[in-house]
Amino acid sequence: MRTINADDLIIPIANKIKHALTHVDGKVLQKLKDAQSTETSPLCKWALGQIVENDEIAAHENAYACQDCGQAVLFVSAGQDLHVSGNLTAALNKAVELGYETARKSVADPLTRTNTQTNTPAIIHYDIVSGDRLEVRYMAKGAGSENMSRIYMLTPSKGINGIIESAVDCVKRAGSSPCPPVILGVGIGGTMDVAALLSKKSLVYESENKRADELELERKILEAVNRTGIGAQGFGGSVTALGVHVLTAPTHIGMLPVAITVQCHSDRKFVYTA
Repeated sequence: MRTINADDLIIPIANKIKHALTHVDGKVLQKLKDAQSTETSPLCKWALGQIVENDEIAAHENAYACQDCGQAVLFVSAGQDLHVSGNLTAALNKAVELGYETARKSVADPLTRTNTQTNTPAIIHYDIVSGDRLEVRYMAKGAGSENMSRIYMLTPSKGINGIIESAVDCVKRAGSSPCPPVILGVGIGGTMDVAALLSKKSLVYESENKRADELELERKILEAVNRTGIGAQGFGGSVTALGVHVLTAPTHIGMLPVAITVQCHSDRKFVYTA
């Protein structure tokens, strides 16, 4: 059995958080550039250009890509043949605290609204997997987009069309609030809580090990959302979403839970392996 020390994870993960907050995901930045080149609306083309320029300046000057540095969401996969000495959760929270040392602190008590001043506790999801490795997937989740996320408890008769209509409804209700163009995580199946978790998880796992019908559904949702005409920053254009990522789980024969997590274009994330 392989052993690692939890405290040895603190500095490497903290440094990756600092880098992520100033460097928008490279794939997303390229999609923004592609959208700018294909967008037909002059105003949306200008808005996309402003977003790209902002992201490039942020990376060059190590400045925060967005003033909302988000709540840290971590998906941790631990191999069953791995032993972690020390307190892993405490170490991950310390890494988040150090990673957000000079960033805006956005975590508060939900009732008193008292800020914790450390951007902790992080939202941490654990999975036990085969092997002896530890993988940490991080995503910064801002409030503007998260507030627009929704859950739809559909009946099975709604089918694929109901899933697509739910995604479109979510985006239409959101309008310009999540700073489009957005990225949608779509969780389908399980129970209400599972669907919500899948919708988050899909944003950090994207298109890994997808079935053909899941990929086809992603394409259909993306096309339908972009037909809404909301456009970049809500100015009315052809690119409202940059991507759609679907994850599914078996569900009850009488249910069709659908959760939509809305992520803004300032997509900050990384994968760390130990």
